Amino acid sequence: MQLQLPKPSPDALDASAALHAVIADTIRRAGGWITFAQYMEQVLYAPGLGYYSGGAAKLGKDGDFTTAPEITPLFGATLGRLAGALFAQTGPRLLEFGAGTGKLARDILTELRQAGVPVESYAIVELSGELRARQEDTLRDFPEVRWLDVLPDAFSGVVIGNEVLDAMPVNLVVRAGNGWLERGVALRDEGFAFEDRPCDPALAAQVPEAESLPPGYLTEVHLQAAAFMRSLAAMLLAGRARDGAGSVALLLDYGFPAREYYHPQRGQGTLMCHYRHHAHPDPFYLPGLQDVTAHVDFSAMAGSAVEAGLDLLGYTSQAAFLLGAGIGELLLRTPPEDAARYLPQANAMQKLISPAEMGELFKVLAVGTQAALPDALLRGDRSHRL
Repeated sequence: MQLQLPKPSPDALDASAALHAVIADTIRRAGGWITFAQYMEQVLYAPGLGYYSGGAAKLGKDGDFTTAPEITPLFGATLGRLAGALFAQTGPRLLEFGAGTGKLARDILTELRQAGVPVESYAIVELSGELRARQEDTLRDFPEVRWLDVLPDAFSGVVIGNEVLDAMPVNLVVRAGNGWLERGVALRDEGFAFEDRPCDPALAAQVPEAESLPPGYLTEVHLQAAAFMRSLAAMLLAGRARDGAGSVALLLDYGFPAREYYHPQRGQGTLMCHYRHHAHPDPFYLPGLQDVTAHVDFSAMAGSAVEAGLDLLGYTSQAAFLLGAGIGELLLRTPPEDAARYLPQANAMQKLISPAEMGELFKVLAVGTQAALPDALLRGDRSHRL
């Protein structure tokens, strides 16, 4: 496949070539084939070379994609306002996974500070050294922030994961005439290539109503994200036992419930790559220099959390969530008569809530223990669709 994409720098090409060699060696040592999840883990997280562990800019106009916190501070301010309302149930502690540039944390903490709501701690679990350095600079005025390399054993408070689940490696499975195959990665003369092998029945069993799907149907199975939800549950339940306090985890991402995710018309899955604000389907293009993602199966995420002991608190669209959490009221802090300041903020908010932009594709899953969401957030609840 010839992709017409911006050319990387010589240093970036050298880094990609080095990662290519590492992955090729991994495939050889594994007997000539690895799962796609193993490949995706390497291209995203290989130490010093992977997309998230290397040194290239990821976010904003100079990166590969833009996230909601980069669009407007209203996004983080809305989450900060909600967190402040939840603290009565959870205690004044926050934990964020994969904090990007640190802008979301800064906007959340700024809102809480301006509202006079004390924050005991704001922990960030960050795997990327480059992003952590950016976060430390962005958050230098907030001494309550601390960084962690792994999940703590116990935590109670408000947990935020914005576009975290979509960056977790997925396995690929494809329906054959007489069952399911796992689509992995092998070496060819020109580089990496897909190759199908017999599928572990337990892996195929993760696809809902698998036997009703047509031959040739390709999709993702989210084993690592489901394991993350179980680890999240263990952490929050341990926090409840230790502190006697509740917790709420808010996971914001693009995706679908299972009946939409595994619809017969979505026959080639949702895997997508992002490079310099270009989206394309080739995961073998310049390993380490592009993001590789898949949409989230929110039914699987909610199911894993509930099976591990958490409560399903809510599930809705990003638009309904932000409106219920008061983003419109925050916008009106800027008088509409002040058009020079108001209109850019109103346009940015529209990107977050419009069904044609992020409002419908992005969803919010809330799980937790010993806590409940405010009534305003439950008016658009879609938990029955999971």
